[in-house]
Amino acid sequence: MNILVTGGAGYIGSHTAKLLKQEGHVPIAFDNLSNGWAEWARFGPFVFGDIRSEESLYRALVGFKVDAVIHFAAKAYVEESTRLPEEYFDNNVSGSIALLKAMKRAGTRRLVFSSSCAVYGDAQTPTIGEDHPKNPKNPYGLSKWQCEQVINEVAPVVGVHFAALRYFNVVGNDPEGEIYERHEPETHVLPNLMQAARSAASFSLFGTDHDTEDGTAVRDYVYVMDLARAHIRALDIIESRPKLISNVGKGEGVSVRELVHLVEEAVGKKLQVVEHPIRPGDPPRLVADNSYLKTWFNYDFKSLRDVVKDLASFKME
Repeated sequence: MNILVTGGAGYIGSHTAKLLKQEGHVPIAFDNLSNGWAEWARFGPFVFGDIRSEESLYRALVGFKVDAVIHFAAKAYVEESTRLPEEYFDNNVSGSIALLKAMKRAGTRRLVFSSSCAVYGDAQTPTIGEDHPKNPKNPYGLSKWQCEQVINEVAPVVGVHFAALRYFNVVGNDPEGEIYERHEPETHVLPNLMQAARSAASFSLFGTDHDTEDGTAVRDYVYVMDLARAHIRALDIIESRPKLISNVGKGEGVSVRELVHLVEEAVGKKLQVVEHPIRPGDPPRLVADNSYLKTWFNYDFKSLRDVVKDLASFKME
């Protein structure tokens, strides 16, 4: 298939594009490079464009005879969203509406939307199922929930089958090391830990008085290539059903302190950890109930320990 990957020059989008190519598809990366990298849009054609431009999207869909869309393009920094909420709603929600309009015009009938566990807000249960109350704690999570609501209302009217995948914390890089987690500024915990280990710099740990076992935030970490595979599998699922709404997570919680220990174990040295207050909008615990995921995605996820070991041996460019 010809598959438009919005945000295809970003971290998760580029990994998904690489896997699509390996599986015989043609990924068309659509990106404005605000948070992506031109050199990572190399697994198929590249279209420079803004996700809010219906016309640019329509031209890409028609010009490349696109069969389906995987929609990653979004602003995705929790802390930034608390400072610039209007930009998050404009980009994420308006962009999704523009995409739906373009798909309607082009006759493109399948959409996989990358949602987020941030739609749930603070966990009311030890693990979070798809029916958990939606109470986002930050504008980023609220924008993702609003996107889901828009897609849920518009898709059946315009004849689009869709999936919304609420994934948890994404880590790692492809086995060949061609692409990797790379943000500027880097706000994600594992790449910052690895950078601290490589440079002997200190690691900033945000929040030591969460309501968790060791006081640090607990998250469910998913290997990026496993997540990419789930998106591609979802495309197959929605060929024969109108919608699929599912978590993507391992169902295992790991605290930041535990993650620090895993990195120390992998690199063979102690890290200098500097503790800071909790960041605005950070829930204490987000762990998936992935029982529904297992009904449609029968795949063994890579362990976090193995992901960290791989990253410790990975040589940065």
